[in-house]
Amino acid sequence: MKHFLRLTDYTKADIYEIFHITDEILEGHYQNLLQGKSVVLFFPESSIRTRVTFEKGIALLGGQPILFPSSALDKKEDLQDVVGYLNNWANLLVVRHRDMAALEKIAASASVPVINALTDANHPCEMVADLYALSKIRNDFTKDHFLFCGVTGNIGLAWKEASEVMGFSLEQCCIPGYEMDGVPSHHCIRDAIRGKDIICTDSLPADLLSASRGCTVDLAAMKLANEGAILNPCPPFYRGEEVSNDVIDSDYFVGYEFKKAPAHRPAGNHGVLLNTLNFSYNALSFSFFDITQYFLQERILFCMILRLRRVALAI
Repeated sequence: MKHFLRLTDYTKADIYEIFHITDEILEGHYQNLLQGKSVVLFFPESSIRTRVTFEKGIALLGGQPILFPSSALDKKEDLQDVVGYLNNWANLLVVRHRDMAALEKIAASASVPVINALTDANHPCEMVADLYALSKIRNDFTKDHFLFCGVTGNIGLAWKEASEVMGFSLEQCCIPGYEMDGVPSHHCIRDAIRGKDIICTDSLPADLLSASRGCTVDLAAMKLANEGAILNPCPPFYRGEEVSNDVIDSDYFVGYEFKKAPAHRPAGNHGVLLNTLNFSYNALSFSFFDITQYFLQERILFCMILRLRRVALAI
């Protein structure tokens, strides 16, 4: 059994296998894959996109989503004991919690796969979903030059994980003092964006908005990027803060559908089921994984299935 806690727990080949399974699911394969299975989810009330895509994806694949607030994991009861009981009833755990250490403790006690739906340290589901979408609109996104605009945080660190696994170049634009270790950094968007193909952003802390004006991605800055460059802001994004109104209203913006499914493909039957579960299936073994947030057919479940190896279904 394999959990989905960090993108760096997987190889480049694993990620491409997820893409392949995603294509198969969109073509109608693996229907009712979660029939009779229960997936326990922990999400804060503020979660919208990730929660919707997970719940819808699980339901479309025939499974039963059971939702709790993330705060349910912060009670006095030890996580080892909480998970000990959940092992009796759940076939998969999807957890969104700020503390990565809590995810690790849950995974250590779980006898079923655990999927990280976002922590303060990373967001692997978001990354796999975005990388899949990029694979459908770019010739080879691993050859593109990526720029992350924002301070060090879970989204920036998630893009760093993705660059380490997939091998693409990544640089950062942020104010001094908020750089990621090991990532080339710039402090002016006009300098940072030259020679870049994929520009990614994250929302900014309120107390850093004024100081970060020089890193805002606007239409004038995008025109300095490579020909064919695109803007992929992480939602929720805020016009007039990390991105300008004019750039969101321009053709550089990948569009809201980017988080749904590749534009050139018909809507699929299901997204790709998230993360790690080792399913046995008459010679078929699946490692499910991330939801990938978001993922497909609406970012529905895109992350769930991680790898497929022909072995026999038995969760």
